[in-house]
Amino acid sequence: MSIQEGDRIPDITIKTNGPDGPKDISTGELFDRRRVVLFAVPGAFTPGCSNTHMPGFVIKADEILARGVDAIVCMAVNDAFVMDAWQKSQNAENITMLADGSGRLTEALGLTLDLTDGDMGKRCKRFAMIVNDGVVTYLGIDDKGVAASSAGTILDKL
Repeated sequence: MSIQEGDRIPDITIKTNGPDGPKDISTGELFDRRRVVLFAVPGAFTPGCSNTHMPGFVIKADEILARGVDAIVCMAVNDAFVMDAWQKSQNAENITMLADGSGRLTEALGLTLDLTDGDMGKRCKRFAMIVNDGVVTYLGIDDKGVAASSAGTILDKL
């Protein structure tokens, strides 16, 4: 069962990219006492993620942050080096990148997408959430497209 609105984000340590390379960050450190928009993609550099999903958040980052959001965070089941390269290629300097390389957070959220039949392994479903002080207040999961997880939808929900 996946995480639901009203649930607390599980406390798990994953990676983010820092000036000296990958570094550990706990979800408690990232979400507690903050208002955070988290969006997740099946894979960095994949067509839908690079052409539609991420660009929406890059373009609308200032609007989202102006609505009382402390951070915009992007997560994928990729390593921190890939997430760093993708951030740079997308000009996404206002977005914190989370590398859930082993899928531990994705699994704890109950949002795993099994793409092993397509030789892509286990990934993260496409979703977006608004998290207030560690508690999910909006969760939009997309099976196709980005209607529930787009930057525009997040702006409507803020």
